[in-house]
Parts: sequence; structure tokens; C-alpha cells
Amino acid sequence: MDSNTDSFGGRVASKAAATGDALSERAADAKSKLSDFARTTAGAVDENRSAAADGLDTAASTLHAKAGVLPGGEGVTGMAHAAADRLSTTANYVREHDVNRMMTDVEGLVTRNPGPSLLVAAAFGFLVGRAMTRE
Repeated sequence: MDSNTDSFGGRVASKAAATGDALSERAADAKSKLSDFARTTAGAVDENRSAAADGLDTAASTLHAKAGVLPGGEGVTGMAHAAADRLSTTANYVREHDVNRMMTDVEGLVTRNPGPSLLVAAAFGFLVGRAMTRE
């Protein structure tokens, strides 16, 4: 082969290798930044777990207290007490589990129930989108 062809091929290979190295470096940097963000977010959630659990307990207590005066009779009162019990159970769960455990539980739930999980995600995305576009 001609030496010009060899040097051209060598330059192309060298340029491709340099581009690959640059992309790898950027991907590693992005991964590092994402990991830092995830740790910071998880730390913030862990710090606020107690306050969130207290808020859920307060809501449960209020619902229990008001259940008897709600219109609709025994059925509505029973549903209000059941909802308050679930709020209380959720408060205990939030207090007892860290973010990593909660994420593992959510992943398991999504794996076992993909259809309903997609519907919930779509509804949540719709509500967040609506909230952001409202003035």
C-alpha cells in the first residue's frame, strides 16, 4: 500500500481513539455527577423522613377525630377510619425504612405490577405537567 494511505488510516484511527477516549471521559464525569446528585437527594429525603412521618400521623389523627362527623353514614366513617389507619401505617413505614430500602420496595412493586405502575406514572406525570403550566 501507499504510505499516504497508511498515514491517512493511522490518522483516522488515532482520531477515532481520541474521540472514544473523550466520550468515555465525559460519560464517566456524567455518571459521577449523577451519583453525587443521587446521594445528595437521598440524604435530603432521609433527613426529612421524620417530619414527613409526623405529618402523616397528624393527618391520620385528624381523620380519625373527624370520621364520626362526616356525612354519609357508617360506610363513610368506616372508610375514613381505614384511610387513617393506612396513613398511620405509612408513617411507621417511612420512619423505619431509609431511602434505599424504599426504592427497593418500589422497584419490586413495579416489577410485580407493571401495568398499574405505568398508569400511575402517567397520571403523576400529567398532574406534574399541569401544575407546572398553570399560572
